[in-house]
This record gives sequence, C-alpha cells and structure tokens, in this order.
Amino acid sequence: MHYATIKWTDIANGEGVRISLFVSGCTHRCKNCFNEIAWDFDYGQPFDNRTAEKILEELSSSYISGLSLLGGEPLEPQNQQALYPFIQEVKRRFPHKTIWCYTGFVFDEKTGTLRETHKNTPITKDLIALFDVLVDGPFIEELKNIRLKFRGSSNQRVIDVQKTLQQSECVLYME
Repeated sequence: MHYATIKWTDIANGEGVRISLFVSGCTHRCKNCFNEIAWDFDYGQPFDNRTAEKILEELSSSYISGLSLLGGEPLEPQNQQALYPFIQEVKRRFPHKTIWCYTGFVFDEKTGTLRETHKNTPITKDLIALFDVLVDGPFIEELKNIRLKFRGSSNQRVIDVQKTLQQSECVLYME
C-alpha cells in the first residue's frame, strides 16, 4: 500500500486533534473528488514499518484524540490487507483513542461488511469492527453541502460502528 500524505495535527476529519492517514488507490472516481491525485494506487510513498511506527509514536501524544483513515479509499481490498495489522496494533497500544474511517463504499449494518460484496475480503468485517466511526457512501457532487459536519454530501452517513454492530441496525454517530 502507498499513502498520499499524513496530516499530523488534523481537526477536520473527526473529533479532536487527529492524525490523518490518506491512503492511495481508489476506484470510485467521484466527480469533483477533493483528493483525485490519490486515485492511483502507486501514488505517494510506500506505507512501510517505519511509517507505521512513526504514526504509532505520534499517537502517544496526549493531545492526539485518534487516527483517521481517508484516501484514496482505505477499504479497497489491497488497502485492507495493509491496514488491518496496523489498525490492530493501534487498538492494542491505544485502546482509548478513536479510529475514524472514511469510505466511498456503503456499510451493511446487518452483515458488518460492505454492500459492494465484490470489495469484501476475508478480513473486511474484522477490520471494520476495529473502527469507532465510519463515514460511508460515495461523494455525490449534486448532494454536496458544506454545512454538513465530517462529510461532503448528504447521502453519506457518520456511523457509530460499535453500537451498530451491537444492535445490527445503523446507529448514527451524528446526523
């Protein structure tokens, strides 16, 4: 997996001060995407052990609320493979820090996987279960609304993943 950039003190992509990892690679091709340069799976830098350790080191700062995953598309199958062990380690070291993930795919609250079943892998459900908040759905230019908090278009949902998995029905983190 490659990543486009890392924002070390981000306040726009989740609550509190966060580290935001923008992974590379996306097949959605949303009209007027804010990060079109990250569509290419080979764009940016390789996400290696050194990069992962640097993020983990920075997450130890008391003022950092958690980690946000954006893209590109974090839940593209090839990105899931690299993110899963990393997110497991984040949760192990920092169980009280929140993990937000932004995806253009749609979460299926009944199965705990993606509605785009061809994008599910053997680890999709386990990876999503590590998230606290999932912002799902493609960005749709015609539904763009700059007044929405933590999302770009009104079709997107800000989902409380843990409550949703417990109840097997979508529980919104915020409207």
